[in-house]
Amino acid sequence: MAAPVVPQARRRAGVAPLAGARVRSAEDWWWDRLAPSGSGCHLLQSDSMLLVLPGPGPARARTKRRVARRAQRQPLPGPRAAAAKPKATPRPEPAPAPEQGPDAGWGDRIPLEILVQIFGLLVAADGPMPFLGRAARVCRRWQEAASQPALWHTVTLSPPLASRPAKGGVKAEKKLLASLEWLMPNRFSQLQRLTLIHWKSQLVGESCPRLAFLKLSDCHGVTTDALVMLAKACRQLHSLDLQHSMVESTAVVSFLEEAGPRMRKLWLTYSSQTTAILGALMSSCCPQLQVLEVSTGINRNSTPLQLPVEALQKGCPQLQVLRLLNLTWLPKPSGRGVALGPGFPSLEELCLASSTCNFVSNEVLGRLLHSSPNLRLLDLRGCARITPAGLHNLPCQELEQLHLGLYGMSDRLTLTKEGSPLLTQKWYHTLRELDLSGQGFSEKDLEQALAAFSGTCGGSHPALCSLNLRGTRVTPSTVSSVVSSCPSLLYLNLESCRCLPRGLKRAYRGLEEVQWCLEQLLITSPSPN
Repeated sequence: MAAPVVPQARRRAGVAPLAGARVRSAEDWWWDRLAPSGSGCHLLQSDSMLLVLPGPGPARARTKRRVARRAQRQPLPGPRAAAAKPKATPRPEPAPAPEQGPDAGWGDRIPLEILVQIFGLLVAADGPMPFLGRAARVCRRWQEAASQPALWHTVTLSPPLASRPAKGGVKAEKKLLASLEWLMPNRFSQLQRLTLIHWKSQLVGESCPRLAFLKLSDCHGVTTDALVMLAKACRQLHSLDLQHSMVESTAVVSFLEEAGPRMRKLWLTYSSQTTAILGALMSSCCPQLQVLEVSTGINRNSTPLQLPVEALQKGCPQLQVLRLLNLTWLPKPSGRGVALGPGFPSLEELCLASSTCNFVSNEVLGRLLHSSPNLRLLDLRGCARITPAGLHNLPCQELEQLHLGLYGMSDRLTLTKEGSPLLTQKWYHTLRELDLSGQGFSEKDLEQALAAFSGTCGGSHPALCSLNLRGTRVTPSTVSSVVSSCPSLLYLNLESCRCLPRGLKRAYRGLEEVQWCLEQLLITSPSPN
């Protein structure tokens, strides 16, 4: 039996493109779609994006090379077709187009202004070093962008940690110093803020004429000559942060004598040498000082600091911020019949917060703030001797932040039981943050105090956005009332409030959590725990 004949499938003859026809690729389609000819724009291609930028762009060498390769792969006609086809008269071939050079990459085609803005975002997040040093090695365009003075306004320098091997640490420190010697004349001409961490070498000076802020963190061995040279070379330097650094008082005093008239901000860590520095301030060497902060270091000094309040007011009349953080200090007795000092007329922030027993009383607070009508922030955390009556007599009328929290107080029998309405009735229209944690006010006293926020001032709601009632005797009805009356409340601390139901004694952050607390208080029985 003969095998069946299988019909052979006809092959469709490939139709060769006409001579001179343009082979369009997907890249050409998108290119013409997004940036057509005559639009005055061009595409900038990268690995993950396409940017449409104004102006003429470079030729697309890759597409032209791909078209040339496709034309080379077309099959040549067979001998029969060549014999049947008459020979055409040869035409002169056009001159070959010049070959395009290698693509320089999208980073080289980004305008310099845009590249500087991108670098600025990275510098704002992580600082200029080491990013700008590495970016300068990519290409000439990146090097030009990385050398822009606007990117070198804030610099932090930190040599190798002491825990690293000695040989490796010394080698890395020498390398950093060599880099610094190049950076100072080439990059630090516009430097404004400089932070030195664990620094044991010389300070920058002549190469930073616009330096305005200097912070020395955990620095040792800073000499008097180095600070004085810095004060003379940097004529715009007005802020010095020496917290957690071992600097001799003689060096600091010499610096203040040289740069004192232009000093605006000073941060210190309390030690046995702080008295000499404060003595220089009281002698009016820094008449324009606006911010003064003295805090304790890791190794707490048990010796109390005796502070002549009136002398400091005369030496620093422009003071706006005074912070004595976690510091045990005594005001120098003023004596009987002695008139009050000039005060701090420009003071806006006073922070006397402490975690231990302190000697701040109503009388001391009156000596500090008797002429401070512009006070906005008052932090008296840990000051158990302050009473609501003493605060009510202060001249400030637009206080925005009041912190009276008592943390770790074991003797609650001596705490004031009443008087909190004096605080809220005076400042309810301006208070944004109120901290009464640990205070011994009674339930009725707190109810009267927080009821001041229920009314509206001029048709507007209270500005209260943070309320800390941790460890107080506040009741559920009082909390419900204040939350309902303060739609801007974003933080509410009800930890350890024994008059509240179980499950609600915690801190609430955000508008949703605060509103959830209100709903639970409205549906939960207010039986005390």
